[in-house]
Amino acid sequence: MNFEENETITAIREMVRDFAAQEMVPHILDWDERQHFPRDLFRKMGELGLMGMLVPDTYGGTGLGYEEYAAAIEELAAVCGSIGLSMAAHNSLCTNHILTFGSEDQKKQYLPKLASGEHIGAWGLTEAGTGSDAMRMRCTAALDGDEWVLNGTKNWITHGLSSEVSVVLARTGELLDSHGITAFVVERGTPGFRGGKKENKLGMRSSETAELIFEDCRIPQANVLGEVGEGFIQAMKILDGGRISIAALALGIGRGAFDAARKYALEREQFGRPIAHFQGIGFKLADMAVGLEASRGLIAKACYAKANGGDVTRFGAMAKYMASEECVRIATDAVQVFGGYGYTKDFPVEKFYRDAKLCTIGEGTSEIQKLVISRGLIEKGVT
Repeated sequence: MNFEENETITAIREMVRDFAAQEMVPHILDWDERQHFPRDLFRKMGELGLMGMLVPDTYGGTGLGYEEYAAAIEELAAVCGSIGLSMAAHNSLCTNHILTFGSEDQKKQYLPKLASGEHIGAWGLTEAGTGSDAMRMRCTAALDGDEWVLNGTKNWITHGLSSEVSVVLARTGELLDSHGITAFVVERGTPGFRGGKKENKLGMRSSETAELIFEDCRIPQANVLGEVGEGFIQAMKILDGGRISIAALALGIGRGAFDAARKYALEREQFGRPIAHFQGIGFKLADMAVGLEASRGLIAKACYAKANGGDVTRFGAMAKYMASEECVRIATDAVQVFGGYGYTKDFPVEKFYRDAKLCTIGEGTSEIQKLVISRGLIEKGVT
């Protein structure tokens, strides 16, 4: 087993670190305070190939794998979780759904602009009353001639206001029928489609989160992704890969908090020596480092499964569960290392602390991840 990263991953890490230092670090506190979504930043990220990492070069992407993709997310999130989250949602949800289930015409139409960052993508599954219980969705699509008419609302949608392209899941069959949901591509500007309320969030404040609202929104038959009735099954497969990206996001946030805490603990002196030398602080740093390495190992296992046809459902859930819970714990301990200063915006750990929590909620809560893992253990007999 080789634990060395290849040259491509090393180069990606260096590129993203340089980009973050120049384009993000001077602005992240202002963006966070104003809840500003820096749309132009993502066009620049598109020029670097970060907005189409999983897309083959045939459609304008960079054609890389999940290991490279996870490394890029980690590096962005180590500086700003919001930017890492938006990059992940664009790549692994909207863009990857079209790449995985779209027709050749759909891929040629949508992927090049998504991969370049000219367009940004959204993915609409969640509704106000159907978070984990997606099969009870109330957003419907009814066939009328050669068009589908969408009605309903989606909530907690990343890029709900700014996206040019959205993949939307709507009920086309009976309630609770796993074959009664269909995926559609909906373009911004389509009559009857608009963004709604923008959420005022605890963390990830410069990653835009808003409603998608459909009122007699007519979508042509050509905008159906895959087959009618396959939407829910498609969504579960997309989430399997998406959870790897959230695990990488959590790893990056946790690493950013750890790096800040370690640096501060080596500089801050009490009783004549750096506080890192006191067991109360040194043990916290040790626990943080162990949590990061354990998370990194599970993410690598999930990426390997994704690339080699393994059990992505299980290992993706394990990676997301471990990394997100560790991220919250690490960020909490990082604030504690800083003491009172950690509670102020003068130091970065309070932002890592606020950003961390979403990782245990988005793309399946920690409780859902445990449900996925336990069902595999009980029903499939995996070990």
